[in-house]
Amino acid sequence: MGPVVYRFDQASQPTQSSSNIQGMNKNKLPDKSSARDIDAFLDKVGNTAMRKQTVSAGRLVFAMDATASREPTWDHACHLQAQMFESGASLGGLAIQLCYYRSLNEFHYSPWHHNARTLLTEMNAVRCLAGHTQIERVLQHALANLPLNAVVFIGDAMEEDASRLRRLAGELGLKGMPVFIFHEGHDAIARRTFEDIARLSHGACCPFDINSPEQLRHLLGAVAIFASGGYEALLDYTSNQDGAAHSSGQALLQQLSAPTTARQPDKP
Repeated sequence: MGPVVYRFDQASQPTQSSSNIQGMNKNKLPDKSSARDIDAFLDKVGNTAMRKQTVSAGRLVFAMDATASREPTWDHACHLQAQMFESGASLGGLAIQLCYYRSLNEFHYSPWHHNARTLLTEMNAVRCLAGHTQIERVLQHALANLPLNAVVFIGDAMEEDASRLRRLAGELGLKGMPVFIFHEGHDAIARRTFEDIARLSHGACCPFDINSPEQLRHLLGAVAIFASGGYEALLDYTSNQDGAAHSSGQALLQQLSAPTTARQPDKP
């Protein structure tokens, strides 16, 4: 089965394929809301501890901006995913779904991959194309495919309504599904929004720095540990590491919201 493709008209909503966007519920804010409604919703998210999801094997959506600006570092990101499979293997394995957008109206997601080789083959076939960001589609896709353990997103820009992205991130946070964002470059608008998405989903935001490949590899490995075994597994992993692996785990733990029953990480 090849990747599923959404094609959008900018003036219309996406047609739904093999996955349907979940309906409204008590933890979902209506699209048309007042500023007071949005503030109340985001306050609720900020005061809610991360819910623990029960998924037998780790399921992680690996989402990437595949617009033209990302082409120089696409290959580097492709090879980093192998570390995630390796890190998750000791905790029962990890299934990864590739998700990316490009051009003006393309949104793709793959079948679930259970080894690095098949995912790398698919990623190597992708070509970056000029277009606008579609981060909202990524978050909607995650909400439509729960339960998941985590979403990883790599991107360098944000050209959308930030309030809509924050609302979706809040919904993910209430459902116990953190977003881990790796921000490439120095776009201040993107950085602020990415940090908000991470905070509201109870995830983390880190730089995607190809000049520090060892740190980046350990950060993605730590995310895989979290996706495969949860907060406690990441805590155990970090306490047994040193050097870059330890500091990477600490960097994530300092941003993550611990479940109410979890022990707290040691001070760095």
